[in-house]
Amino acid sequence: MKSSGLRLAFAGTPEFAAVILRTLLVSGRHRVCTVYTVPDRPAGRGRKTSTSTVGRLAGEHGLTLLRAGKAADFDPSALAELDALVVVAFGVILPEAVLRAPRLGCVNVHASLLPRWRGAAPIQRAILAGDRETGISIMQMDAGLDTGDVLLQESCAIAAEETGGTLHDRLAVLGAECLLRALDALDEGEIQPRRQDGSRATYARKIEKNEANIDWSKSAGEIVRLVRAFNPVPMAATVIRGEPFRIWEAREIACEAGASPGQILACGTEGIDVVAGSGAVRILRLQEPGRKPVSARDFLNARPAWRDAGIPR
Repeated sequence: MKSSGLRLAFAGTPEFAAVILRTLLVSGRHRVCTVYTVPDRPAGRGRKTSTSTVGRLAGEHGLTLLRAGKAADFDPSALAELDALVVVAFGVILPEAVLRAPRLGCVNVHASLLPRWRGAAPIQRAILAGDRETGISIMQMDAGLDTGDVLLQESCAIAAEETGGTLHDRLAVLGAECLLRALDALDEGEIQPRRQDGSRATYARKIEKNEANIDWSKSAGEIVRLVRAFNPVPMAATVIRGEPFRIWEAREIACEAGASPGQILACGTEGIDVVAGSGAVRILRLQEPGRKPVSARDFLNARPAWRDAGIPR
């Protein structure tokens, strides 16, 4: 007799989790009975109270929505009536009682090929490190930080000009597909959990805002990866000629030895060329405070005085 699907709870907060929840709902293969998200909180310049992306999606679909800002907000007895709790980018450490409550435990969608990049920022860390591939891991959660057995993995290449934003979007779609496959296999009892090799683990620590400040003494490759990884959040930042900018797009170019890191080599139609610790960086798209991002060409057309080479301060 064919199964009617699993009865699930879902816990998540940002857009990445909402993409996966939306796919789960549209598929109709499993029933989402309850959605957990963080409590409403102030957001934006006006600091108006805002519901998370997952919370808004749950409201649109008329799902039971519970706010959970800490582990104590979960009721193990209610979860015990369900088959599994799906956790995606939720941000709350769950205690053993919650992890064990559903019949099949708690299933996590993680945006890396575990055990590489356990932790909060696997997408940005993969780009910063120059990884050529990443992927999705569907994991059976345990009490450790992304240390549980892997139920399913799918890899994907990281393109040469991939940004944190584009990789985020691709992995969200892949994560949704992988979750459905894993849930189907769990439902049919046809999945074999695989232990992680802890000796190969790397940690993707949370991104701190000051990491986005460009250090021109680093290599051009490192700086360009930083620009890519932190687009669109928190955005690479620098000061050029005493003015602060966010850098949206940049490219590594060759540079003869002799110039000092941070020195502007040229300002022209192709971009603003700045010396790095090795090589140089061509800034292609940038943003002044309070203004929209523009191409370097449009910026220089509006600021012709910049075409004279100078040194960032």
